[in-house]
Amino acid sequence: MTDNHSSNEKWKSEVDKIKQRFPERKERFHTSSDLTIEGLYTPDQSHSYEKDLGYPGQFPYTRGIQPTMYRSRYWTMRQYAGFGSAGETNERFRYLLKQGQTGLSVAFDLPTQIGYDSDDPMAEGEVGKVGVAIDTLEDMEVLFDRIPLNEVSTSMTINAPASILLAMYIAVGEKQGVKPEQLTGTIQNDILKEYIARGTYIYPPKPSMRLITDIFAYCQENLPKFNTISISGYHIREAGSTAVQEVAFTIANGIAYVDAAIEAGLEVDQFAPRLAFFFNAHNQFFEEAAKFRAARRIWAKIMKDHYKAKDPKSWKMRFHTQTGGSTLTAQQPDNNIVRVTLQALAAVLGGTQSLHTNSRDEALALPTEDSARIALRTQQIIAQESGAADTVDPLGGSYYVEALTDGIENEVNEYLERIKKMGGAVQAVEDGYMQREIHQAAYDAQKRIESNEDIVVGLNEYKLDEEIHPDLLRVDEQLEANQVERTQKVRRSRDQDKTDECLKRLRQAAVENNNVMPHIVDAVKAYATVGEIANVLREEFGEYAGM
Repeated sequence: MTDNHSSNEKWKSEVDKIKQRFPERKERFHTSSDLTIEGLYTPDQSHSYEKDLGYPGQFPYTRGIQPTMYRSRYWTMRQYAGFGSAGETNERFRYLLKQGQTGLSVAFDLPTQIGYDSDDPMAEGEVGKVGVAIDTLEDMEVLFDRIPLNEVSTSMTINAPASILLAMYIAVGEKQGVKPEQLTGTIQNDILKEYIARGTYIYPPKPSMRLITDIFAYCQENLPKFNTISISGYHIREAGSTAVQEVAFTIANGIAYVDAAIEAGLEVDQFAPRLAFFFNAHNQFFEEAAKFRAARRIWAKIMKDHYKAKDPKSWKMRFHTQTGGSTLTAQQPDNNIVRVTLQALAAVLGGTQSLHTNSRDEALALPTEDSARIALRTQQIIAQESGAADTVDPLGGSYYVEALTDGIENEVNEYLERIKKMGGAVQAVEDGYMQREIHQAAYDAQKRIESNEDIVVGLNEYKLDEEIHPDLLRVDEQLEANQVERTQKVRRSRDQDKTDECLKRLRQAAVENNNVMPHIVDAVKAYATVGEIANVLREEFGEYAGM
């Protein structure tokens, strides 16, 4: 130890002399979360292998949740897609599957996300613009036409109306002859982050939490392979948070969902194995990889030590990653291919279970087919050509990465303790605490870019006098009129008495505090629309007006 110390001091002395001739670029190097980056990391900063790292597939899962990770199977390559009509999106899905994509991820348009039908005045001008328009079971049938749901895992980015879209997915599966217990996939179903960072909420927090626990209970009995929630840090990061805040607020929300489920009478080991997470991947490569490792370790300790979960599956944090949309620039969009590659590699080296790579043109419009293919090829090249998937946890044991992992864990735990003292995540959301923290972090980051402290290539440095104008995907303006007519036609052709009866039973279940999921499934099978079902719950639960 003395020899190591003296060697270290001698080296530092030599470095100090060199720095007098060649000063470092900055007085202080730091991560996006303001963690100090030292010039060198040494074994003196390491810690207990067994306690803090362990082996892959074993508690505390710092090194991954599977013993062999990608040596056995690659992560799921799940490209997020959805635009215009169900028919157009179905074509894009089938194209991506032919190109080697291994899972589907559905983007819904804004009216669908907030529970309005395409012919509602509130939906005017937004139908099919940022995702696919889904109003009725008929739309969902078209969306998954010729896509066997017993062979494909589907993720759906839907929150406030998650119960309705899940019910439609169940109904489509049954029409294909696929039983609910065969269905695999994930619904986002994370309403707390909507209040924090995204805004596509419908109901107030308490009834929204009740809907989530209803889904937990229903899926436990009927969809044992389906992930009932994807607790999402992605949108928290997109709103401007640091990496530490992303993990801290996501895990705080996760704790709130576990508490709500237990309070609703569920045993932790009944639902915890089906909890999933969703994180962002930004440009600071090593911080991002360390972030994923720290998040796994923190969650494992919470589930094992605090909640006393007995099933190791309850300890494992399984997560999907999407590269950082907010990091992409409209200027020199081809630079985004490089950004996405670095972000995707950080997610892979951090041990993600599935991955979406953003397309180069997403700062400008919905991705073209060519751009979506390049984004998918990025994942395939990392998997097949880089060697990153050939050993488990390639960065494990790096003095730098382990120090970052510890630093992130410590900072996250400080946030979790503060949120606990406030009364938990729901109270912190209602008080606006997380929102204020994110806003400040976003403001600080923007100041660093504007002052050129942080360089964004092509934006504040290395600009071009003449910008490139790529071909962009445009949604046909006629789509909205077509979708409105399609929805109204379904209403005219359905058995209205049956639909009304299903909606009546749903209302009664909401009033009597019974599980609403079976009644939502019946309603969608009777071709009740997303808006009609959401409105029944609006009338009983009220609407959230925001902060």
